[in-house]
Amino acid sequence: MLMNGKNFVLLNRMNDFTHTDPLYAFALDELLCRSAGKGGPAVCHIWRHPGAFIMGLRDSRMPHVLEARQWLESSGWATAVRNSGGAAVPLDAGVVNISLIKPKTNVLDYHFHHDFEGMFALIREALKGTGRQVDKGEIAGAYCPGEFDLSIDGFKFCGIAQRRQTHATIVQAFVVAEGSGSARAAFVRQFYDIASGGDDTLGHPIVAADSTASLEELAGLVPHGPHLFAQAVQRTLLPSRPAYYSTDYPPELQLPEPAEVEAMVATLRSRYTIGQ
Repeated sequence: MLMNGKNFVLLNRMNDFTHTDPLYAFALDELLCRSAGKGGPAVCHIWRHPGAFIMGLRDSRMPHVLEARQWLESSGWATAVRNSGGAAVPLDAGVVNISLIKPKTNVLDYHFHHDFEGMFALIREALKGTGRQVDKGEIAGAYCPGEFDLSIDGFKFCGIAQRRQTHATIVQAFVVAEGSGSARAAFVRQFYDIASGGDDTLGHPIVAADSTASLEELAGLVPHGPHLFAQAVQRTLLPSRPAYYSTDYPPELQLPEPAEVEAMVATLRSRYTIGQ
């Protein structure tokens, strides 16, 4: 079930690293989702962050999470808790994030699988030209595990989460496009080892290094795998639309004022805290 691209406008922030706060993109998504629920356009938001470790809500409450946060931040990683589902993910310039933001057709519809299926179909179609088959289903040992893990040859490269408002939804995917998937998985395992105090009975993901790989490794997306993937997504979803980068946005997209985004960042940070 491929998303109907003609209903989306593209917000391509692949090269926009001016906002170092890891919650900026999530705050922007939240405000664009509110706008979509009030009659604004559906948006495909593509973005990256140079170095952030994003925790899920359960991760943020682990017994030694403050020690883990200190370890991350002393190593140069920004930290935050996201308001969508799922568990911890590391974000860097080799990871492409896609947010599909659209109004609900029925505010009483609480089923989410069709939105997840739409993201799966989009990513699968975008990678069709590589000749590799994209599968769906939880990958044992992967970080941020779930029913909608996307994989090639048994290696996870993408996870999908969702944020639902009353009148609109956000489906978010992180796609490991470049670099070592196993190194990222080992890094997340280190986080959990510290945050859990070495106790593997707390219900957190037990991450294995051989569970994850990048599209560079799996599908030959080189060089510049993140940009190649983002371009493939755009061609698939919006084949007749021009690309927009950084501050050059389509006229039909009215972005929230910077003060609005900063206020939402503050709201998210106060609502989703680490260690409480």
